Amino acid sequence: MTKIGILHKIKALFFVGYFTLIIFSGCKDDENNNIPLVEVNFQYNINQPEYINLQTVGGWIEVFGGSRGIILYRVSENKIMAYDRHCTFQPSNTCGLVSVDPGNTTASDTCCGSSFLMTNGSVSKPPASAPLKSYTAIFNDPILTVTN
Repeated sequence: MTKIGILHKIKALFFVGYFTLIIFSGCKDDENNNIPLVEVNFQYNINQPEYINLQTVGGWIEVFGGSRGIILYRVSENKIMAYDRHCTFQPSNTCGLVSVDPGNTTASDTCCGSSFLMTNGSVSKPPASAPLKSYTAIFNDPILTVTN
């Protein structure tokens, strides 16, 4: 075989390897992408009695919406976070539902044992590896608007 023939084979192998790498690098199992996309668009006046827990930092409530419900959590005087209650570990498992823990700083799924920080939705205890799905929460006291 000539040098040109060998170079063509090396070049072909390089391109096959390169494209294989590109194709499979895009196949990462991002658990958060498997949470169903559900339209979310609502407003609450947190001065209403049913939302009184949101008036203090660390306060939270669970509301309808999203895939399996939404947790609204008051992070600071000016910021409220909105997280889907759908656990990101094995999202197809119908058991996976996140609820706020008694200390009000984490939320856990009793089905898989995963825990998440309420301040940013990140995983605090595996097996989940993806954070909770969050929604856009705009807080102009006393009105909270949540959308996706």
